[in-house]
This record gives sequence, structure tokens and C-alpha cells, in this order.
Amino acid sequence: MNEIALKYGCNPNQKPARIFMADGSNLPVTVLNGKPGYINFLDALNSWQLVAELKENTGMAAAASFKHVSPAGAALGFPLDKVLRRMYHIDAKMKLSPLACAYARARGADRMSSFGDWIALSDVCDVPTAKIIKNEVTDGIIAPGYEPQALEILKSKKGGSYNVVTIDSNYVPAAIEHKQVYGITFEQGRNSLKIDESLLTNIVTGNKTLTDAQKRDLVLALITLKYTQSNSVCYVQDGQVIGVGAGQQSRIHCTRLAGQKADNWQLRHMPKVLNLPFREDVAKPNRDNAIDVYLGDTPEDVIGDNVWAETFTKQPKPLTKMQKKKWLAKVSGVCLGSDAFFPFGDNIERAHRSGVSAIVEAGGSIRDQQVIDTCNKYGIVMAFCGLRLFHH
Repeated sequence: MNEIALKYGCNPNQKPARIFMADGSNLPVTVLNGKPGYINFLDALNSWQLVAELKENTGMAAAASFKHVSPAGAALGFPLDKVLRRMYHIDAKMKLSPLACAYARARGADRMSSFGDWIALSDVCDVPTAKIIKNEVTDGIIAPGYEPQALEILKSKKGGSYNVVTIDSNYVPAAIEHKQVYGITFEQGRNSLKIDESLLTNIVTGNKTLTDAQKRDLVLALITLKYTQSNSVCYVQDGQVIGVGAGQQSRIHCTRLAGQKADNWQLRHMPKVLNLPFREDVAKPNRDNAIDVYLGDTPEDVIGDNVWAETFTKQPKPLTKMQKKKWLAKVSGVCLGSDAFFPFGDNIERAHRSGVSAIVEAGGSIRDQQVIDTCNKYGIVMAFCGLRLFHH
């Protein structure tokens, strides 16, 4: 098939809309169910590139959760422990494949942002993964294939209208890409630069030691940033993204936004949060929203005297600022990537508060030494990759 007609473009007033191959060749994607829209396909094609690159680099199953052309989360298929299963609303007895673990982690990074996500899987979608997806609010999925039973599970979502897309994993896009803005055509070479551990050799800090796990997580951060709307900063721990700051004009705002998401992910591990007494009739999205508010600056919005009974069986006690600070003070081993250089040391100060111990950034700022000095103050190891990863 050379083209697929779409209901409309980014917005309902933008018609006609379609995706097609300008050279007359067949599209590398096939719609197996539903009717994906313009933004769906933008998410699908960007997210597929991310997971395909992760799989090629690590050899592991990978998944991504996309919203509005940026990842809310991305992860590799490491097993889930009991705490992560509780955080991600997965039954303790449910059997999970590596691919299912990858998606649970990708979805679990920022469940508020992942509500209504587009899913990308590096491998053929199996039944365990489809079962997790069935119980989440999501717009669609792209994968290189689907097990027959998994496909039937997915087709049953949204009253049979759930978007399921398959992609030819052997497809190689043209080296030159084009886009139009205001009737004017832009042309550039596709960003096909390979990201791997070779980009981590220029270590500029006093601490020169990068563990294998840190190298893996820094590469995961860079690959995620490659497909995130710029400016962007990404926090990673244990093979999964835990906070993305995307599309901010100021880099410190990226670092703060992503850092707050990473902090919330850490706080969700707290027994006090895991044991919040939710009513059984409160759906997962409502629980996620309540947890987000509970962790924020206005917990009274969900645990106040006049509202707590709407969500909980008994009134929870607030999580104090000191309790949160004490928990976060124990966090370590977080990795951080930036899609361009850090212009000031304030980014490092903020990253340190989220337990960051290793950083990769482009380097090249006139204040590089200030940034290096700030890393040295905290014993953080930092590599200059010499690579900018802007994406628009």
C-alpha cells in the first residue's frame, strides 16, 4: 500500500490528511486494526525508531510510551521486583516476559503523562505484553509483529477500534528527509548517527569511573533524547527512564521538570505511598492522579477532610516535606543525559538533588569548567560526548 488516508491532520480542521511514500513505493507500515490519526503516526514512527535502536544497541527487548511526539518513558526488559509490580499495578502472580517488563517499566516512568499513550515494542508483541496493555488507557501500538492471541486481545480494546500497526523491521528510510512548513520545504540528512558506549570515553571530571550499568543507562538516556522534542533532559535508573523534560526553552527548566518526575518515581517506592488505602472501585488512572497530587504541594486536594472519602477507605496522613527529603536523600545511582551542553552549574546542582552520579552531555559551553567543577564537588562522573541531539 502506497498511502493511508487519515481522518484529519493535527486538528479536525486540517483536511485532507494522509501518509504516503513520495517515491511511489509501498509504506513500511500496515494497519491491522483501528484507524490511526496523524499524531498517532508521528508517535508511532518516532517511538519505533527509539525501541529499534535500543534493541540493536543492547540486544534486549525494549519498549517506549509516547505522548505528543516525545517519550513519557522508555525501558529495557529487566524483571520487575515486588515494589515495581505494586507501583505499576501488576498482579504479583502474573507471568511476565522481558517485553512485558519493558513496557510496564516504560509506562511506569510517568504514568500521568502516559495516560492515552502510543506504545512501541522492539519485538513481536506476546500475550503477557498484550494483557498488560489491555488494562491500560492507550491510543495504539506499533510493533514488528503480533502473536495471534496477542492480536486478538488488542483488537478487543476500545470496543474493537484500538489502533494496531505493524512495521517492516527491515525498512531503511532514505538518507535525505524533507518536511514542509508554511509551504516551504526543508531538507536535511537523516540523523542516523550511531549511539553507543564509544561516546562515553571523554570523561572530563576527577571521577573517571563508569560502571557497565552506568554506561548502559547513559546510552539509554542518549537514545531516548534523540527522539525527544528539544530542549530535553533525561534521567535513567536500572535500565529505565524515570524522568523526561521535553520541549522546554530553558535547559534548567528541562532539568527541573525531569528531576521532579524522577523524584516522584522515587517517592512512589515509599511504603506510605504503596500502602495508600484506595477504595476498590477507584480505577488505576484515578489512583495515579491521586498519588501525583498526594506527592505534590497540595495533598489536601485528595486527602482533605471534605474529599478523602471519594478516593480512600480511610483518611491518609500527609507525606511531610521532611519525610520526602529524607527518602530522596538516600537515592543514588541515577544517570542523566542532556541533548546539548549544560550552560551553567545550576543544572548539576539540581541533578545532584535527584541522586545523579553519572552524566553525559555534549560539552562545548564557555562555562564548561564551571559545570565540571560542580560535578567534582559531588564526585559525579561526567562524559562529554561531543554530540548534540536536537529533535524537532
